Amino acid sequence: MKKQRVVVLGAGMVGKAIALDLSKEYLVTAVDINETRLEPLAQNGVSTVRADISNIETLRQVIKSADIVVSAVLSRMGFTTLKNIIEAGKNVVDITFSAEDPLTLDELAQKHYVVAIVDCGVCPGMTNIILGYYDRHMQITRFEALVGGLPVVRKWPWEYKAPFSPADIIEEYTRPARFVENGQVVTVPALSGRRLVYFDTIGELEAFDTDGLRTLLRTMCHIPNMREQTLRYPGHAGLFQALQASGFLSSAPIEFEGKTIRPLDFSTKVFMNEWRLGEQEEELTIVRLVIEGTANGIAQKTTCNLYDRYDAPTQITSMARTTGYTATGAVRLILDGKFKCRGINPPEYIGRSVENFTFMLDHLKQRGVCYEFRKENLS
Repeated sequence: MKKQRVVVLGAGMVGKAIALDLSKEYLVTAVDINETRLEPLAQNGVSTVRADISNIETLRQVIKSADIVVSAVLSRMGFTTLKNIIEAGKNVVDITFSAEDPLTLDELAQKHYVVAIVDCGVCPGMTNIILGYYDRHMQITRFEALVGGLPVVRKWPWEYKAPFSPADIIEEYTRPARFVENGQVVTVPALSGRRLVYFDTIGELEAFDTDGLRTLLRTMCHIPNMREQTLRYPGHAGLFQALQASGFLSSAPIEFEGKTIRPLDFSTKVFMNEWRLGEQEEELTIVRLVIEGTANGIAQKTTCNLYDRYDAPTQITSMARTTGYTATGAVRLILDGKFKCRGINPPEYIGRSVENFTFMLDHLKQRGVCYEFRKENLS
């Protein structure tokens, strides 16, 4: 039987994990503008192409023979790249966290007979899949998602290392955050709602609002209370807010020693060094979901936890594993014909099927990413 072809756009930490995992079953080509990122994949037998996919003709050429495309590009490129992939008529799994609403591309995807699964990482991503499953089995009144990627070794002052591009993290920290309270969508500045939360596995962490609900605001609008918060070591958000209040994240140009610069560009360059995750540097991913509601007239609460760490034997980061393997599970669902819904599909649609939900959990567990569930009756 002829092997199916997968093209992975972006060979950063997550793109690398995706390409390596899929290469065990499929003919994979990894595409990136940075040759250095491609070298480790080539050494592991993955076909590579150095190309600038911001050029639409170049993109069309590199995905021409693909049965499916995975987009793991920078968030600022995400929406345009997704649109171009759809217009090329290719099925796609997208993990980018772009500011634009991917659901606006639904009509385009249906027109081109494309199956597109978007926001397919951890949160949004697997957290949505879990919520999609429980939404079919109970009347949910409250959903809370707490998610964070953290270094094992805490280095002052930030006590943080970015598993993605620092530019994407800054985007996450500055984009207004939305949550649902008593049936109403509330918009607040990112990093609002700071509070301390205790975890048995790591101790006390700081939670704050970011805009992680995304498609859930439309697809799960019947749930009266939903909130997503990012987790960091205590004090991190306050430091960032101080920089923001002082103008270091402004995009308005200023004059400095005869040159025009944007404070945001300067700060991003500094964070590139300060937040860069070192090779073989240990980090972890922590997730806690709380789902409350009623099933068969009984008030219930389900808590889902994930605690995952850097995998030394494969040298793949935890965030790359938890994000990338969610995406590779979705790729397999499409290529195996288990998910065929044309159009833009947020991850919660995967959870509607018991079989696909179970497949995703098993797929992740086989790769050492284990979500644990605890259910309790509230009355």
